[in-house]
Amino acid sequence: MSGKAYVKYGGDTTCMEIRTREDEIIIVDAGTGIRRLGNLLLRENRHDYHLIFTHAHLDHIQGFPFFKPFYTPDTTIRMYRCPFSSFVETMLSGIMAVPYFPVPYNRGQAEITYAEDAGCATHFRIGSIDITPVPLSHPNTGRGYKFTENGKSFVFLTDNELHYDHPGRASYETYVEFARGADLLIHDAEYTTEEYEKVIAFGHSTYVDALELAFAAGVKRLGLFHLNQGRSDEAVDEMVARCRKIIADRGSDLECFAVGTDMSFTV
Repeated sequence: MSGKAYVKYGGDTTCMEIRTREDEIIIVDAGTGIRRLGNLLLRENRHDYHLIFTHAHLDHIQGFPFFKPFYTPDTTIRMYRCPFSSFVETMLSGIMAVPYFPVPYNRGQAEITYAEDAGCATHFRIGSIDITPVPLSHPNTGRGYKFTENGKSFVFLTDNELHYDHPGRASYETYVEFARGADLLIHDAEYTTEEYEKVIAFGHSTYVDALELAFAAGVKRLGLFHLNQGRSDEAVDEMVARCRKIIADRGSDLECFAVGTDMSFTV
């Protein structure tokens, strides 16, 4: 969404950038946020990236045709096949095919390479970061990731319905252990408890369920993510305030906030 009621948290769909201690650039998903990220990277004269996907739903790939570095010959993009095997190429070329987009995928000028290793089932490395995937509880499957570097960990679990058994999902206990002690957990928090009753099996969690996972896993910081597209800044702030009250009532020192456009975090 856009407009005065959505300025604080913004309306872009999922795109997360990670910079390693070796200053390598990892991009997770190519939602509409990748358009502005691409503009920033070009301004910084940065041209080498690693690109990982959580899943193939449109809101997580629709920004790629507008990623300006894809059309510049000095750009190198290394794509990782998680969780699709050989599907990554056809996934992106499909959304750029006629009649959906005027410029075909094969007209991109960037150098594209594809990681051929099968490490997505267990873990793989990009420079100094160790990356561990976990199956998401989401329609059509997907992967969440834990990024570990220098003893610090960031867990990213978007599009994850904690209390519905989608095919291929991990167990709730697995998600707890996966996030155990994380310095930062960013988790799907699309719905309120009241809203959820009408959207069970859509593939998303309530913010209360995300909070309970954070408690169970003993994480240090929780970022509420994949916020409902119709939820205003004021309504998101109310959601965060309710989380913080629950945290205070339990005597916890967990930090909770909602993730918005252009936020940055140091782990």
